[in-house]
Formats: sequence, C-alpha cells, structure tokens
Amino acid sequence: MSVLNGTPSTENASAPAPPNDPSSLPPAALDLAAKLFDLARTGDTPLLTTYLTAGIPKNLTNAQGDTLLMLASYHGHIDTVKALLEHGADPNVLNGRGQSVIAGAVFKGYDEVARVLREGGADIELGQPNAMDCARMFKREGILRLFGVGEGEGRTVEINGVQ
Repeated sequence: MSVLNGTPSTENASAPAPPNDPSSLPPAALDLAAKLFDLARTGDTPLLTTYLTAGIPKNLTNAQGDTLLMLASYHGHIDTVKALLEHGADPNVLNGRGQSVIAGAVFKGYDEVARVLREGGADIELGQPNAMDCARMFKREGILRLFGVGEGEGRTVEINGVQ
C-alpha cells in the first residue's frame, strides 16, 4: 500500500504471492483439494462441474503434478474429461514424471477418452513415453488408427546417420 496525498492507496500494490509449499495452506484448502482430486478420480462430473463453474483452477495439480484432467482420463471417466475440457483444462500439461494426459489414457486402453483428448487438442508427441510410443508398445491398434498411423508407421529413427 502506498500513501497518496495523505490517503492510503492500493494502486501498484501487489497481492500476496500464493504459497509455494502446500503444507503452508490452511487445512480446509488441503481438504478441498483432496476432495477435488477424488471427484476427478471417481468421475463425479456434476459436483466437479459445480466447482469448476465456481472458479476452481481448471489445471489444479496434486503433489505428483497430476491434473484433474489426468486423473479423470487415467480412470476412464469420459464425461468428466469432456467437462474439464469444456471448462478449459489444458490437455497438454505433463505431470511430475513427464507423462502426458493422453499417454495415460492410451496406456490404460481407454480409446474413447484418447479420442476426446485428441479432439480437445492433446499433442500425441508430448511426454515420455508419448502417446504414439504407448500405442505402439501396447499394440493399441484402434488408437494408432485414431492417430492416423499403422503399428509400424509414423516415426523414422536415424542411427549413425542412416535411416
């Protein structure tokens, strides 16, 4: 706060920075965050949508870097995935292990979730392993077709200058 002409002014005042350490958050905030992650994990779309509409962060992450969208996708909750995408969740956020949302859906074999994520802008080449690698590794032929490649197609690997 600054003083201008003898009166306090909030102009140019900055809001306090959010805490960097989750343990410094109030217990009620931690409880709410845990509840939100559980809603995504269990696919409680109506209640999670209520919180999204009220303004919770659409890309909220847990301690492992998993977003609400990643948890909903990994557990195969297509309606929750759609709702999160409709509310602006980013399908290209990587978690703390460098894994992508769509690669998790491919790994679990949730073809429809992978389709919705792809249509929602998920990049199939993000992450390690990426969604393409997962589809090939686990022989998810339907997903490979969704991505527009056959099992042996897609990536050219150069070894010692030879393709």
